[in-house]
Amino acid sequence: MSDLTENLAKAEAALARFRREGVLNHIGGTQRMAASGATFDTTSPVDGGVLASVAKGGAEDVDAAVRAATAAFAAWRDMPGKDRRAILHKVADGIVARAEEIALVESMDTGQAIRFMSKAAIRGAENFRFFADKAPEARDGQTLHAPGQINITSRRPIGPVGVITPWNTPFMLSTWKIAPALAAGCTVVQKPAEFSPMTAKLLVEIAEEAGLPPGVLNVVNGMGEDAGKALTEHPGIKAIAFVGESRTGSMIMRQGSETLKRVHFELGGKNPVIVFDDADLVRAVDAAVFMIYSLNGERCTSSSRLLVQDTIYDDFCAKVAERAARIKVGHPLDPETVVGPLIHPVHEKKVLGYFDTARAEGAEIATGGVKVGDVGCYVAPTLFTKATSDMAVAREEIFGPVLTAIPFADEAEAIRIANDTEYGLTAYLWTNDLTRALRMTERLEAGMMWVNSENLRHLPAPFGGVKASGIGRDGGDWSFDFYMETVNVCLAATAHKIPRLGA
Repeated sequence: MSDLTENLAKAEAALARFRREGVLNHIGGTQRMAASGATFDTTSPVDGGVLASVAKGGAEDVDAAVRAATAAFAAWRDMPGKDRRAILHKVADGIVARAEEIALVESMDTGQAIRFMSKAAIRGAENFRFFADKAPEARDGQTLHAPGQINITSRRPIGPVGVITPWNTPFMLSTWKIAPALAAGCTVVQKPAEFSPMTAKLLVEIAEEAGLPPGVLNVVNGMGEDAGKALTEHPGIKAIAFVGESRTGSMIMRQGSETLKRVHFELGGKNPVIVFDDADLVRAVDAAVFMIYSLNGERCTSSSRLLVQDTIYDDFCAKVAERAARIKVGHPLDPETVVGPLIHPVHEKKVLGYFDTARAEGAEIATGGVKVGDVGCYVAPTLFTKATSDMAVAREEIFGPVLTAIPFADEAEAIRIANDTEYGLTAYLWTNDLTRALRMTERLEAGMMWVNSENLRHLPAPFGGVKASGIGRDGGDWSFDFYMETVNVCLAATAHKIPRLGA
């Protein structure tokens, strides 16, 4: 039996329960149909087949979930941090125990290759462990001395929060938001992306089996215009953490403004990878290829603009094109597959549309630029060359396995091109000149930068973007800054003089 055949059999066994039970909302510890009884189908981008029927939640379901989260909040907030830590570690254990199931289901639901989804599931467990260990210290603050007074700060969880998760690597990215919220002492209402709702069901099951009290984590499935809007507008939700498109983030900010919600946005990117001619070019090729063609190019931190010094531009682009042409496109459950099908026919149509746009604007397609096969949402890894920074393919977030290469002459031009975008999430820089690296990183408009590296995450480090790429930071204490309020108590240390008005 081949690895693909074996994985298909395992996936079919994992999906059988979803087909039988459907993907229901999970509110107050119980699974429920939508109050309206409405459902929608989640389909696989592999072949368009229906994977499961999903509850189509709306305002009534969101209100029930918020009430459940509100009722559970006080006890969860007041639970000692060490006890929350123990529960969250058990959640991580449960994720590890079911990591293969999570990866198989997510691959079929999203089209992401199993070679990446298996790692993403384990990364979700690591997120829970990291924030579990921080739970006992989440409320800690500082002691600030001033003449005649002592100030004591502490942090308090803000209450029920809404988490709206994306369709690309949804399991791992949901843990990146939910784990710190729970560690902080908040309760959560999650609205999964309608394109990939299935593994949210697995996470809440694992969490409650690990001892998470009912109502602490709730899930309402549905569309953004219904369930999502109801969540962002609900007065009982104190904050919204959202991962997705910049345009949607702007809409969520408007919807939450009436109730003065705190927002945390991880949004889009059109991230540059900048390669100077003094760089380790072998490693730079490896990094450039990995950061755009892994995960189908469907990730916010992908390096979708390749800026190469003109002295090496042709040779470097030829090497990237050669590597891209050899990348295996295929069934996501095949361990050899690198690029699987894109998430949905709507998204596939958007990505394919850029090929004609690029040609019309004068870019050349060095490799790819075509749909692969007649069934499923498969697109060949693509490289545009001879591009300029005013082209749509150099400015708009395509969110697929599509790379646009632009030449530059010197540091000043590299900076100008790199910053010539509404986004500012990440930037990648390849050079062996340390002083150049310092100059460049000082002037690049990005929330995160990697020098001589692909995207290697360190969980205590801040994660987030500038400009249209987001608001706020995840990671370490930066996550707690969002999910908690800092309060200050001032104690008078002396009998200082108080003005006696009206005495």
